[in-house]
Parts: sequence; structure tokens; C-alpha cells
Amino acid sequence: MAGTAEEARFESPSAVNDSLRAVGYFADEGTASVVFLADRLAKPVLVEGPAGTGKTQLAKSVAEMTGARLVRLQCYEGLDESKALYEWNYKKQLLRIQAEQVTSGGETWGELEADIFSEPFLLARPLLEAIRASDPVVLLIDEVDRVEVETEALLLEVLSDYQVSVPEMGTVKAQQIPLVFLTSNNTRELSEALKRRCLFLHLDYPSPGREREIVLAKVPGIEAALAEQVVRTVQLVRSLELKKPPSVSETLDWARTLVLLGVARLDADVAKETLNVLLKHSSDIERAAKDLVTTER
Repeated sequence: MAGTAEEARFESPSAVNDSLRAVGYFADEGTASVVFLADRLAKPVLVEGPAGTGKTQLAKSVAEMTGARLVRLQCYEGLDESKALYEWNYKKQLLRIQAEQVTSGGETWGELEADIFSEPFLLARPLLEAIRASDPVVLLIDEVDRVEVETEALLLEVLSDYQVSVPEMGTVKAQQIPLVFLTSNNTRELSEALKRRCLFLHLDYPSPGREREIVLAKVPGIEAALAEQVVRTVQLVRSLELKKPPSVSETLDWARTLVLLGVARLDADVAKETLNVLLKHSSDIERAAKDLVTTER
């Protein structure tokens, strides 16, 4: 099981940081430390922060760097047990009952019931799939704040004991402890019961230095001077009162756009003409266009 020295995935937080960078995720020391502790303590990580700060990508990158399979539960309003944990294949069960009636095989109802509520008739959903996986798994429970408070109860057994109770079959316990990441855009307050079971990580927009490093690594052909101007301008735009501040992915889209347009130096006119790539609300574009100050020196 994870958490033991013999089977620990990571040697140190710095090793986590290096491995994340090797797959293109530029984490800070705090993020690397939480991922390291999640493995050693066998605890899930609750990752909160604004949209577009790399919460989902962190789980994907951890899966990539460890060679684990990513199992994703995308949360939404109305998510229930049949979509999160498991459900029975009712059509297949009905066919099995009908076949028994046709063949008159002489099975008792108890024998038939035991048969139709067995492994061949079980449809595993993401939580059960991750728990009973024999191969290394990273479980991503994405946008958990979208589900109702009552639905969070479905997660507690999984997050506490790494097991799922199936009344007809018993308790399914994890063969190996998956790394679990829950992401939240903080649209509502999560329950204390859920928070207690997790390590907490807040991801905010990156510092100028780290965002510049991301741009240089992710945008082929961009010059260092242009990357610097892009990041400085994005940081300025984020300081405005906007409906949706630009995410890191939108910074990258903007930088790629400028490279494709052959822009070598960002000035106020070029910035205003291409703000529609960086911002996605007309009111934000108008506000930024009015307040935008060139980053030229």
C-alpha cells in the first residue's frame, strides 16, 4: 500500500517537482510537497482555486509522470450513485432470468439471485473502477463543488477507507491505494466531513516568473522579450475587475497568436486588437482595452 517506504512513489518533494517539470507541469514547492505527502500519508488532495490555474492538469500530470492510469469522475449537478459508484446491468439480468424460465433449469430463486447479482452483471463507474484496479491509478474527482451536499456522502467511504460497499456482493477493498485528486472552483462551500479526509492545496494564478517559464516552455518560437511582455500584460489584466480573468491556457493561446502574427514586440495597439483571444466576455474586453497600459519600457 502507498504510504510505506518500500512502495512510496516519490523520494522527496524536490523529486516530485523535477518529475512534474519533466512532463511539462511547472509546480511550486508547496504543490510538490502536497503531492509527496499525499502519497506518503495515503490521503486524497483537495485542490481549490480559480478556474484555469492547473488543478485538473495537476492530476493528469501526476498520472503521466508515474505511468499510472487516469480514472476521471466529472462531477455535475444531479450526479448519483449509479454514475459515480456502480449500477447493475438490468437488461442483462432480465435476459438471464428469461433464459432460466425458457430452459427450466431448475434453479431456485436464491441461486438465480446470487447469479444475477455477481461480477458479470456489475457495471463499475469511476469510483469503483479506481478502487478495484490492480494497476496503478490516479483518481480525479473533477469539480466536486458542482454536486449537491448530499452527494458528497457517496465519496466519504472511498476517501476514508479506500473501499466501496456493494450490498449484494459485500465490500470491495482497494488492492492498491490510488492517488486521489478532488478539484473545486469554490463555487460553494464543501462539507467539513469531506475536507477532513483530504490534504488541502490552493492553486492560484502563477507568479510572473513561473508563468514566463511556462510560456517559454509551451510556445514554440517565442522570444524571451515577447514572453516577458505577454506575462506582464496578462498580470496587469488580471488585476482588473473582470468577469473572468485570463487563465494560464489563455495566456498560452494569446502568446501563440502573437507568434503566428509575427509580432516581435507587444505594444498597446496589438494588445487591444488581440484581446479577444485572452478574454471571453465583451465587457472584460472593453474594460481591459480602456485600462490597458503598454508594457513597453
